[in-house]
Amino acid sequence: MGMLSRKDKKTSDSSSSSSSSTSPCANFRAAYHNCFNRWYSEKFVKGQWEKEECISEWQKYKACLSEHLDDKHLSRFLEAEKSVVDHCGQSR
Repeated sequence: MGMLSRKDKKTSDSSSSSSSSTSPCANFRAAYHNCFNRWYSEKFVKGQWEKEECISEWQKYKACLSEHLDDKHLSRFLEAEKSVVDHCGQSR
């Protein structure tokens, strides 16, 4: 009971990943994650992180999230991030 066979798990995994890729912000998310992963692997791990990167990608992704979170009355989560940044005087 409650256990998935290997075939069922594969079907379940693919359906959940396809539903997330159809989200309204999926393209912005992918662009941001690709940029971040490239920056992390090519620069951060080598100690070359003096320049902020992926800002544009993050802002587009965050704007999309904000718009769609407002629809679901969940925008307070992004507001919580803003209050932490304001309180600390800097972004993390």
